[in-house]
Amino acid sequence: MTGDQSEISKILRDWNAGNRESEDELLPLVYRELRVIAAKYMRRDRKEHTLQPTALVHEAYLRLVDISDIDWKDRHHFFAVAANVMRNVLVDHARAHFAEKRGGHAPHISLEDAFELSNRNEVDLLSIDEALSELAKFDERQSKIVELRFFGGLTIEETASVMGISVATVKREWILARTWLYRELKQ
Repeated sequence: MTGDQSEISKILRDWNAGNRESEDELLPLVYRELRVIAAKYMRRDRKEHTLQPTALVHEAYLRLVDISDIDWKDRHHFFAVAANVMRNVLVDHARAHFAEKRGGHAPHISLEDAFELSNRNEVDLLSIDEALSELAKFDERQSKIVELRFFGGLTIEETASVMGISVATVKREWILARTWLYRELKQ
């Protein structure tokens, strides 16, 4: 574990112990990594998106520090929760954008970018979120893998580390989840 990684875990333990000052110490250590995750996602999102990666990071971080009943385990747990929060921010933003443009089209993301599938097929972010929620009802692990990879922008290796499972398992579950989501989104 590198210095920053162990420092993040220590700060999270302090936060669990009620030290609210640790929130201020955490942001400089996690900001760059959160920004990379946000930028990866935003590159895949629609071109006219009004939310910028920096704004996504700030909104996600504000929501993270408002979570009062969480027992932070380590940096991996933090980034897994952060990916979930970013997903919620993006979906909320997409819903608000869609509501503003009633009668228009929902924001589109190509499946090639989202799931490395055909570039001719497009789905909206809200449909992906709904399908992912359905997937979670019968396979929570696959849903979490998609969330970390797609919304969190994590690699296979990073996802395996965050979830505490093997790279081979992530690869296998990623293929199964992508296939299921592809079929679900085509309907």
